[in-house]
Amino acid sequence: MQHATVLSDTLIAWFAENARDLPWRRPGFSAWGTLVSEFMLQQTPVVRVVPRLEEWLDRWPTPAALAAEPAGEAVRAWQSLGYPRRALWLHAAAVAIVERHAGVVPRGVDDLLALPGVGDYTARAVAAFAYGDRHPVVDTNIRRVIARAVEGQGEPGPPSARIDLVAMEALLPHEPVAARAFNGAIMELGAVVCTARAPRCDACPIARACLWRTAGYPPFEGRRKAVQKKYEGSDRQVRGLVLRALRGTSGAVPASDVAALWADDDQRARAVAGLLADGLVVETGAGYALP
Repeated sequence: MQHATVLSDTLIAWFAENARDLPWRRPGFSAWGTLVSEFMLQQTPVVRVVPRLEEWLDRWPTPAALAAEPAGEAVRAWQSLGYPRRALWLHAAAVAIVERHAGVVPRGVDDLLALPGVGDYTARAVAAFAYGDRHPVVDTNIRRVIARAVEGQGEPGPPSARIDLVAMEALLPHEPVAARAFNGAIMELGAVVCTARAPRCDACPIARACLWRTAGYPPFEGRRKAVQKKYEGSDRQVRGLVLRALRGTSGAVPASDVAALWADDDQRARAVAGLLADGLVVETGAGYALP
């Protein structure tokens, strides 16, 4: 308990002085904006998200505004944010918020989890950061800090919602305002100081309390997550080329134009079939289009 108190008090004070100025941290930022930002931030760098988020909220400032448009417009606006299925899920979440919650992003974790595309992290992040409720929030950065500072390991083990939430709950201050600040602080530390490849221990406010540092930085001996295959030449690249072509027109792209995008017929056909199955593309009499 004493170690947890030292970590929380130190990180909250550090965060108050060092937090990056990000849109979703500013006073008055809406719960809808927080939800949109969390969808966009999944495996996408902050520098790419900020300008796109501002464009998105200018166009669709409420769930109702997005729900009123075809899902294909969300896919078109997603552009280079990666994993375009998130655009479909966000559109579906907007529709669900309008239909089930009168257009207001729900506050309860269970209600948030029931929205399309919302998982453990996003539900608790919206409840904690948008509404100020006390919930443990766990992302990749937080898992890394806990693994190093609390467990003395260089890397976290495989993700486990049950284990990870219990570990974060043990560190979380009881008072909701402090809990919200600590969630943000430990996440920020992992993002800018306690990074995966080059941790800046000399700049870390909890370096003296870090068990990994105290133990002499022992190498990680647990199971590592699989390395993602190269993008160049992959089905993901072909899918991206097809979506880019469809985003560039308001109508359908002829099948012959799609065929010209990639020389390997089998790979192109596989990529298009995947896009159709995911609902990101629809087939029309004139070719292919966004939904």
